[in-house]
Amino acid sequence: MKALTPSGGIGSWVVPEEVPQPRPRPDEALVKVEAFAVNRGETFLLERPRAGHRPGKDVAGLVVQAAADGSGPAVCTRVVGHPMGGGWAEYVAVPTSALAPLPESIAATVAAALPLAGLTALRLLRTAGPVAGRRLLLTGASGGVGHYVTELAAAAGAEVTAVTRSPERGRRLVELGAAAVVHDVGDAVGPYDVVLESTGGTELPRALAELRRRGLLIWFGQASRTPVTLDFFDFFAGPESATLRHFHYMDSDTPFAADLGTLVRLVAEGRLNPELGLVADWSETAAVLTDLRERRVRGKAVLTVS
Repeated sequence: MKALTPSGGIGSWVVPEEVPQPRPRPDEALVKVEAFAVNRGETFLLERPRAGHRPGKDVAGLVVQAAADGSGPAVCTRVVGHPMGGGWAEYVAVPTSALAPLPESIAATVAAALPLAGLTALRLLRTAGPVAGRRLLLTGASGGVGHYVTELAAAAGAEVTAVTRSPERGRRLVELGAAAVVHDVGDAVGPYDVVLESTGGTELPRALAELRRRGLLIWFGQASRTPVTLDFFDFFAGPESATLRHFHYMDSDTPFAADLGTLVRLVAEGRLNPELGLVADWSETAAVLTDLRERRVRGKAVLTVS
């Protein structure tokens, strides 16, 4: 089968190669991939790929071999999946605990945009706790996670202020329910009950300053790739006794399959709208990864497997 493997170089990113078809473990189904999504964070891993690494965590397609242990979807079931790798290929083995059936009403390109960003957003808000009636500040809001968080939080009753780089990116966030959009953390009008921070560098301390006393800041990324420096005494300037919490989407007792099922249901009901910023054939993956790395894609980038 064909698969995209790391090229070891920035810009070229991946090369198509013939590789053996996966041999699923007993608790895995073999999925024929129709579409997959790429994520900006994957470009950082591709800068210096580890030996044997095959990228790809967001896939949608068709089950062509059911799991031998009898778990999960049957053959010919349309699915969305979240394997830990290998998804940029014609076929991928996916644990049934990370697969959810897809109704015919949801296209594979839409479904492929759900797993990593959608799971992160759903679990991030679960970590934040009840958000109805609370003021929420979201940095780095123009990516896939930001769109999902904005729509889910606003629908749950939060007053969301989104920080994004440009007015064009901000307009869609307003349509998804953001109460305000600013282009610099310093322009946000605090205090906020919850801050969701994904930029790092100098932005985290500035976002922390917008937090109310005993508020919660959840740190879920460092897109700037710049280390953060915090001054203990800054907490007394406003966010006294605040909680600073690290977040990773895999730290959950809920199986991926259950949360993927929730995301699929919300899309089917029209309550969650994946933002497809770019859809292209997988032969263009390298160029798409460069666009994603340079922040030229608003929302999710999805590739179709021809």
